[in-house]
Amino acid sequence: MALSDEPAAGGPEEEAEDETLAFGAALEAFGESAETRALLGRLREVHGGGAEREVALERFREWMMNLLLDIVQDQTSPASLVHLAFKFLYIITKVRGYKTFLRLFPHEVADVEPVLDLVTNQNPKDHETWETRYMLLLWLSVTCLIPFDFSRLDGNLLTQPGQTRMSIMDRILQIAESYLIVSDKARDAAAVLVSRFITRPDVKQSKMAEFLDWSLCNLARSSFQTMQGVIIMDGMLQALAQIFKHGKREDCLPYAATVLRCLDGCRLPESNQTLLRKLGVKLVQRLGLTFLKPKVAAWRYQRGCRSLAANLQLLTQGQSEQKPLILTEDDDEDDDVPEGVERVIEQLLVGLKDKDTVVRWSAAKGIGRMAGRLPRALADDVVGSVLDCFSFQETDKAWHGGCLALAELGRRGLLLPSRLVDVVTVILKALTYDEKRGACSVGTNVRDAACYVCWAFARAYEPQELKPFVTAISSALVIAAVFDRDINCRRAASAAFQENVGRQGTFPHGIDILTTADYFAVGNRSNCFLVISVFIAGFPEYTQPMIDHLVTLKINHWDGVIRELAAKALHNLAQQAPEFSATQVLPRLLSMTLSPDLHTRHGSILACAEVAYALYKLAARENRPVTDHLDEQAVQGLKQIHQQLYDRQLYRGLGGQLMRQAVCVLIEKLSLSKMPFRGDIVIDGWQWLINDTLRHLHLISSHSRQQIKDAAVSALAALCSEYYVKEPGEADPAIQEELITQYLAELWNPEEMTRCGFSLALGALPGFLLKGRLQQVLTGLRAVTHTSPKDVSFAESRRDGLKAIARICQTVGVKAGAPDEAVCRENVSQIYCALLSCMDDYTTDSRGDVGAWVRKAAMTSLMDLTLLLARSQPELIEAHICERIMCCVAQQASEKIDRFRAHAASVFLTLLHFDSPPIPHVPHRGELEKLFPRSDVASVNWNAPSQAFPRITQLLGLPTYRYHVLLGLVVSLGGLTESTIRHSTQSLFEYMKGIQSDPQALGSFSGTLLQIFEDNLLNERVSVPLLKTLDHVLTHGCFDIFTTEEDHPFAVKLLALCKKEIKNSKDVQKLLSGIAVFCGMVQFPGDVRRKALLQLCLLLCHRFPLIRKTTASQVYETLLTYSDIVGADVLDEVVTVLSDTAWDAELAVVRKQRNRLCDLLGVPRPQLVPQPGAC
Repeated sequence: MALSDEPAAGGPEEEAEDETLAFGAALEAFGESAETRALLGRLREVHGGGAEREVALERFREWMMNLLLDIVQDQTSPASLVHLAFKFLYIITKVRGYKTFLRLFPHEVADVEPVLDLVTNQNPKDHETWETRYMLLLWLSVTCLIPFDFSRLDGNLLTQPGQTRMSIMDRILQIAESYLIVSDKARDAAAVLVSRFITRPDVKQSKMAEFLDWSLCNLARSSFQTMQGVIIMDGMLQALAQIFKHGKREDCLPYAATVLRCLDGCRLPESNQTLLRKLGVKLVQRLGLTFLKPKVAAWRYQRGCRSLAANLQLLTQGQSEQKPLILTEDDDEDDDVPEGVERVIEQLLVGLKDKDTVVRWSAAKGIGRMAGRLPRALADDVVGSVLDCFSFQETDKAWHGGCLALAELGRRGLLLPSRLVDVVTVILKALTYDEKRGACSVGTNVRDAACYVCWAFARAYEPQELKPFVTAISSALVIAAVFDRDINCRRAASAAFQENVGRQGTFPHGIDILTTADYFAVGNRSNCFLVISVFIAGFPEYTQPMIDHLVTLKINHWDGVIRELAAKALHNLAQQAPEFSATQVLPRLLSMTLSPDLHTRHGSILACAEVAYALYKLAARENRPVTDHLDEQAVQGLKQIHQQLYDRQLYRGLGGQLMRQAVCVLIEKLSLSKMPFRGDIVIDGWQWLINDTLRHLHLISSHSRQQIKDAAVSALAALCSEYYVKEPGEADPAIQEELITQYLAELWNPEEMTRCGFSLALGALPGFLLKGRLQQVLTGLRAVTHTSPKDVSFAESRRDGLKAIARICQTVGVKAGAPDEAVCRENVSQIYCALLSCMDDYTTDSRGDVGAWVRKAAMTSLMDLTLLLARSQPELIEAHICERIMCCVAQQASEKIDRFRAHAASVFLTLLHFDSPPIPHVPHRGELEKLFPRSDVASVNWNAPSQAFPRITQLLGLPTYRYHVLLGLVVSLGGLTESTIRHSTQSLFEYMKGIQSDPQALGSFSGTLLQIFEDNLLNERVSVPLLKTLDHVLTHGCFDIFTTEEDHPFAVKLLALCKKEIKNSKDVQKLLSGIAVFCGMVQFPGDVRRKALLQLCLLLCHRFPLIRKTTASQVYETLLTYSDIVGADVLDEVVTVLSDTAWDAELAVVRKQRNRLCDLLGVPRPQLVPQPGAC
């Protein structure tokens, strides 16, 4: 759209909009359609690779800028259009930066005064047009580059006697100075303008000293404690930095010392303004470069070939480029270094330790630039000062700044090979730098910067220079890429490793490792620790360093997740180096189990467990005991861990939580490893720990409770399977009696978490311990799943009880005629009864619908048990049980919580499509397989209401499922989530629309709906959503076929149920939904209509004003909708009474109007019933 076609500023917007709409309707295509098609056709060019995209942008930007500048230079363009053009110009410059676009501005001599006039006419205080001022100042800075003296443009400055016109030079300087102290983006452009203007040959002689004096005075007078002072200092520092960057050294040198003294007086390092400190460092380095002569250091290290392609070509030929390094003597070693240089370097070194990254980065670049102009000895001193940053007395900021500085020095060839020994040592430390601070740590930026140093060194040095350090650097980078906690550091290490492989070609197995540990693969932390690490450890050069790193730095890491991953990684790596793990690693870990540091103890115990289990696996492959890999000292050390912790009382307090979890893992792994501890007293200690942990779960913090509970249950299962078996398949009777009796007694504990723990413990017992006690255990667990008034809120214990029942069934299996040993005909009905009863658990508390946890566990348990029976004895699955399972699961699949609906659908489809052999007695199997074909199972997202409800509502056509599916849909339709309500409503209406022509189907549906209402009368969970559902279906005319019959049975029964539901109710939501239903029932003729109107008249005098007002409003709308309800002669009067009466007034006033309405509507006036006992 051409900008000139827009309505002029200040014109009537409505008329302009009408014109636009009129033109849009009249034209078949807009005028620029051809151009737009051409641009879209070239999108592929713009969207190509990086270089191609830049070339395309280069082509586009010139004509775009020319079009916009034509608007600006057009004298007839209104001001608003000019500002819009400059706004677009600013957006264009943001794409590639202003420097790229400056040369595209017109910069002829004739452009100077028009641009200057445009800038002069701007209002610096107009916050809406700052883009215009910014772009004009940049444009003016380009025009200042004309190669003619500005005095030639002035002409005759004396226009009238006694009046002198200001010269162009003075006008530009005045504008620049005025915009250096504004608070918007124009300040940055003013600094660019000053640098181009002041450094002109004709200006610097007369104006440079004056401007520098003005700027230094402003700096000295301003304070970074005030906002205005910060703005002024920012402008001055930007201008000075730009002048000393673009100005000639001989022009700026006389003023450099003065500027440096003034800058010292400003005390910028003490400022809390990051930008000021960054500009201060930038200006300091520019001053330092001014003090030193511009030269390339002859002593610097020069690498011959930096081409990656050439390097790879040499590698494929089996050779590398060997060029001797020629270090020439510095010709200017005896040159005096100006005194200001030392102060500059000192300030840059301080900047390396700044708290903000941008300041440290600027200081690092400054040190690199300065060192390139220093003599060799002084530059080496600078390197030494940078290396002083890598002290453990320094903060992480100093380490980060030091890494950045080393990377800059190396990249510029200023870090000589003689220094690499010291540098590589500190970089290897920086690659693992991690300092704990409170609940987290610092050091991510240090490790990332250390990877950048390694990346820079790969490009800077010949392979023979880095050859002595290849082993250390490659191992460190691999370790960082695989075992670092932060994804950015892992990816940075991977990139640095890749650069070294490509540039140096000396890293062992570089290509193989890169293929596996590329940028994307290292993004997943678990994948790095558990998968990639195993592959890399297969190369012997990396195996031992990786294990050493895990033991030294990751086992005692502050993050518990890292400690657990490190232990699992040691498990995997121990199989790569079993001898080293058994003789070196395990003794170190055992010595760490008594460390005073909690994290070290926790990680080392986990690692001991994993390494021992890994060694057992290796021994088991060769049919040897684990003691073939472990000596007696290691076995005794593992056995004594629990007793040592117990003696030191380390199971108590918050740290005791970690110890309990770690030792439970240890018990599990040592039991699985078949350690020779049978009959040892340590087994009693382990059993005590498991029991005590499960008994006191309620004392454990909620965020770690589940993990500790799972660890204890897993430990119990492994312990019992290994050490409590007397003969194969036979338990020690004494131990069996003690465990079963104790655990069943704990199921009645008043603490819910204790019930949870011992329920799962019973479920984890091996089959030989359950033999002969199965009925007793199942009876206890069924009691846990039963909801009683005193433990109605114990949803988690009921959930874990269900899980235990399902696990026991899987453990004991199915066996005919053995009710105390396995699942059989005698006990299967009791198990199903317990599981199915939990499908109706809708307990809610402050956490929400906690009963959903129980229902989910019940569905999973029902599926597991049914599949178990189907595989072994399908005849145990009775028809009525299967029907009830499928109906209950279908109901859950139509309810409102997305994740539980998806789980229910998964269970339903699993049972339907199970075919080895098929589940018997599934109702309507043929129809179900057509509705839910096996091919669609994976493609449907049951979490999405838009996909779930259209499919589940199809079950309404199957009589067996109709009641339960409709019950679930009612709850969904009356819920709170907008998407759930919308899609469930649409799906229900689509179904009802399809049965409108089938009176029998509609009658069955309405009967089911009334049955649900009757069964759930006064059940708030169902009745309120049901009233909302009834309102929807009545409003949308879903039962219009019933309105042709007077006093239809559906309407009569519905009215009676609604009256019972809202009678004496104080629930506002229920009453509001009831009002809507009564209004919808007015459409049914006969006695139903009169009774519905009577109920509405009663509600017009309800005790709640909100109910009265809402009733009046909805009755008003209903009367207008159904005009045949009242006669035309009284309709106007009825509507007037409803609309004009203040229904929130006193009841005495309202009652008179209500009675008047009753008379008009032809319904009896309600009579006041005296309260019992009233005088």
